[in-house]
Parts: sequence; structure tokens; C-alpha cells
Amino acid sequence: MHNPFKQALQERAQIGLWLSLANAYSAELCATANYDWLLIDGEHAPNNVQTTLAQLQAVAPYAAQPVVRAVTADVPLIKQLLDIGAHNLLIPMIDTPEQARAMVRATRYPPDGIRGVGAAVARASRWAQDGQYLETANDNVCLLVQAETQTALGNLQAICAVDGVDGVFIGPADLAASLGHRGLPSHPEVQAAIDNAIRTIVASGKAAGILTGDVALAKHYLALGARFVAVGIDVTLLAQASRKLLQEFRGNCPKLPHA
Repeated sequence: MHNPFKQALQERAQIGLWLSLANAYSAELCATANYDWLLIDGEHAPNNVQTTLAQLQAVAPYAAQPVVRAVTADVPLIKQLLDIGAHNLLIPMIDTPEQARAMVRATRYPPDGIRGVGAAVARASRWAQDGQYLETANDNVCLLVQAETQTALGNLQAICAVDGVDGVFIGPADLAASLGHRGLPSHPEVQAAIDNAIRTIVASGKAAGILTGDVALAKHYLALGARFVAVGIDVTLLAQASRKLLQEFRGNCPKLPHA
């Protein structure tokens, strides 16, 4: 088994789209757009293991690589996500290298970690059709952790140094709140912190990631060396397009003459 997303992070920047609709049909629709990666959000979208599985199955025939964000750094949940075939995981709210190491262990089979061995009944091994799965699974996991607080930024070099962490994703919204600018990720102090964080991650040799719907900012982060950048959210794209379309008519419709 080979992990194309993990390999691609070493080669060039990966442009992604955030999936928050928690729906397999819309996930497949987005997969046809040919983004490099799609984030199936289990933290702020109403997903569970079964809806995540459905979306993994829906996007599987397409080139876009799925990344699954867990709701929290929960070891049993991570085991379930790996078993349903999520090879790329994004774990939120990692503040310390100790927490990062715990996530590495959660994603690895013994003796390298503590992941329970149940591959024979799991989609991840194609229900035991992949006879090499147990030997290759540890190396093929792509573990991405989120640094999104002042504490995390203070520990960023140490988090990046953790063996088994493939990338660090900066969470602008939570970071802004942690810095005292809740709801203002574009605040100069927040942006300076993000820029410095990306530089630190890139210098460590790990992949830096971020989400922004601002095209200019996305290009700026890419220029700094960010390797996985999500440039939009399905929910936001749908909401903005539907509202804009209605405004074309509500704002310009002539009033009917009085009888």
C-alpha cells in the first residue's frame, strides 16, 4: 500500500477544499473538481464514523486525497478512523510535543504504538485482501497535527521535532481567539504569528498547512512554503453562491404596478 498524499507533500504544494456538509453526495461532487486533497471535517461538522466512512467511499474513485479531521485527540476514535480506511489524519488542539507523541503512538501498531490490531475485519486492509497491510500500515499513515493556541506556538519547534508527525496545520480561528482577537484572524498580530509559525514549520522540514478562503492570503502562505493549503469550504461556497444569486433578483426586480 502506498499513500499518495504523504508522498505528494514531499514534492509540491497541495491545494485542498474543506468538506463540512457531512454528506457523501456533495463530497463526491467536490471530488470531481480535482483538488489535491479534501478535508472531511469531524470537528466542526456533524460527522460521525459512519458518515465519514460514506464520504471516504464516495471520493475513493477520484484523484483527490481525503484527509479526516477527528473531533479531538481521542485514541479509540483514531483507531476507528484508521480501520475505516482514513490514511491521512488531522488532529486538532495539539499543544505540546507529549500530546503529539501520543498521537503518533495512537496511529501505529505495536511495538511502535498502541493501535489495536483488527485489520482483518476492517476496510483499511480491504477485509484482509491486502496481505501486507499490517507490515506497511505504520509507514503509510500521514499524521498532521493542529497548532492553534499560544501554548502550541511556544512549543512549535518541539512539536515539529516529534518523529512520526508529518505536518503541522495552523488553525487561524482558534489562534486568533487565543491571542485575544476572537473572530479576527486577519488581525496583524495573528497574521504575524501565522507567518512566523509557517516559517518555523518549513525550517523543521515538516509540511505546513492552513485554511483560508482569501485568495491573496492563500498565495502568500504558499509563497512562505506552506505545503497543504485549503482554499475554500463547501458550506461557505454554497451559502455565498445561493445568496448572491438571490440578490441578483431581489435587488433588481422592478416593483409591480399598483392595480
